[in-house]
Amino acid sequence: MKKLTLADYQAMAEFRFQIRKFLHFSEEAVQGAGLERGQYQLMLAIKGMPDGLRPRIRDLANRMHIQHHSAVELINRLEAGGYVRRERTAEDKREVLLALTPKGERVLEELALHHHEELRSAAPGLVAALRRVMVGKRDGIRKEIATKEALSTTHEKSYAKHIG
Repeated sequence: MKKLTLADYQAMAEFRFQIRKFLHFSEEAVQGAGLERGQYQLMLAIKGMPDGLRPRIRDLANRMHIQHHSAVELINRLEAGGYVRRERTAEDKREVLLALTPKGERVLEELALHHHEELRSAAPGLVAALRRVMVGKRDGIRKEIATKEALSTTHEKSYAKHIG
């Protein structure tokens, strides 16, 4: 297993710093809109569900990596604020899907636009930091391969001397 170098730690710390910088922006923007971080993330998850997935509480909780009951609490607060609504499906009245209300759509669109602009601005720093992390990993893999090749060559030469 490869040991991390000081450069690896520095690269990971820089990447983490870049992520935190964006998350700090996000927290400030979300609070400025009168929402909690989790509420914005849930609204974004509803709007951005991948094709083939429906905005059910279970699927949203999975996508957000939170417990089902935590998702229900977020939804209850969003529903009380007029940002989301629950809808029963026509096919199965037991199944509940979530949808953004017009108010939720407006607030999400404004926040998402600000986040998109910030990501475009932060992208060079994030990408550069990620590259530093990945280059360190690639260099480590290269060194590991070179070491294995050197050992193999040394072993082959030693074996050839022994036979010859």
